Amino acid sequence: MTDAPRRIVALDIGAESGRVAVGAFDGHRLSVEDVHRFPNLPVSLGGTLHWDFLRLFGEALAGLRRASAGGPVASVGVDTWGVDFGLLDARGRLLANPVHYRDARTEGMVEAATAVVPRADIYRATGIQFMPINTLYQLLAMATARDPLLAQADRLLMMGDLFGHFLCGSATAEYTNASTSQCLDPVARDWARPLLERLGIPTRVLPEIVPPATILGPLRPDVGADTGLQGTLVVATASHDTAAAVVGAPLAGPATAFLSSGTWSLLGLEVAAPVVTDASYAANLTNEGGVGGSIRLLRNVAGLWLVQESRRALWPAGDGPSYDELAAAAAAAPAFTAFIDPDDERFLRPGDMPARVRAFCRDTGQTPPPDTPTLVRVLLESLALRYAVVLDELAAAAGRPVEAVHVVGGGVNHRLLCQFTADAAGLPVRAGPVEATMLGNLVVQAMALGELADVAEGRELIARSFPISDYHPQADWSEPRARFAALRRSRAGRQPVTAT
Repeated sequence: MTDAPRRIVALDIGAESGRVAVGAFDGHRLSVEDVHRFPNLPVSLGGTLHWDFLRLFGEALAGLRRASAGGPVASVGVDTWGVDFGLLDARGRLLANPVHYRDARTEGMVEAATAVVPRADIYRATGIQFMPINTLYQLLAMATARDPLLAQADRLLMMGDLFGHFLCGSATAEYTNASTSQCLDPVARDWARPLLERLGIPTRVLPEIVPPATILGPLRPDVGADTGLQGTLVVATASHDTAAAVVGAPLAGPATAFLSSGTWSLLGLEVAAPVVTDASYAANLTNEGGVGGSIRLLRNVAGLWLVQESRRALWPAGDGPSYDELAAAAAAAPAFTAFIDPDDERFLRPGDMPARVRAFCRDTGQTPPPDTPTLVRVLLESLALRYAVVLDELAAAAGRPVEAVHVVGGGVNHRLLCQFTADAAGLPVRAGPVEATMLGNLVVQAMALGELADVAEGRELIARSFPISDYHPQADWSEPRARFAALRRSRAGRQPVTAT
């Protein structure tokens, strides 16, 4: 690590909001300053739900301008959510705003794909869990509909790569985000072209894959002039936000599971090689690329989206109680009155979440929650119970015990859910830092610049720099675990799985 810390900028853009932050090292600790925050609001146009990429890129430039006010910046890296993509023409121009993974175009596409290629063959080729929102099914929807945009496209770029393209002109695919697509061979670490060709998906649009910590080049001259950051390098960081969050999680060792908790919950283990077995297939586990050659063996669970969407439905004007106030009310509500399966597809898309919860309870012979505090408690207890099931599946697939859980992301602030997780799993839970995604983004950039040697050194730096909270099991959840297991058994095979 150099004596004169270099300033590094992280663009961390999630499904609900984005921010631009400047990180700097003092030789022992990492300091971080947010310079710009902005919402990420999808737009429905002509019956299709889009991301507003042009506005998001404008917000990214605004953040870079603010970052430049503090002095020179060595590098910039972008992390985003997975599975979504933009299409470029032969001159590198964006053909249309990217479509949102919650758009209805992928309905029925898992079934359409498995009618052509057996489900087990798709899993063997990709090692990725079956989710209707995966890139594979988005592309199949376009190919099936003969979407002219697909015919016009010269290049497909995942969201982080799309930002990188308009920042520096690159047209490559960063490995961690490409691995979320269900279009990648996890062993060869290259596109699963035979599978895509069997499904009629054109492979000519797929770019070269590069590993995280690759320097892509300097900012475009126009971007440099606009932001005052001429010569600043763009780094392909861990551009999938979960990959970055796992880098930012100071895990105690291989027996500690990570839980990246936010709009979605990503629960998994770091492993050395893909786990594509009968057990991982049966549990619908996924093998996503990590940094430093690791694999993230994980399961996606619909996370705090359930609470977020409930709050939006109950207070559409945005004038309702805060999340902290909702959690406090839930803590005082009666326990274990009902459960939902967070993986039920009815909870995937935007809409009246409280009504869907009540309908699920009626469909499963349970008493619907009578008020908002009980509703929120049902959601949080159900999430914690789902985590406990997934932890057992991970341990079985990986062939090693899980002895602790480390929570990072916005869920760190949700103390009630952290305690419920410890109780449901019967395991100690460590929580923090909240901003693990942004910190992991910065660490991978620092690796590319030679400031840090590897992920282990970056995690040691994070552990020194940011507080961690500990939770221990306080209650016996064996009876609700048995009830939750019976609920899931009764619904086995009735619905597809969740999203990322």
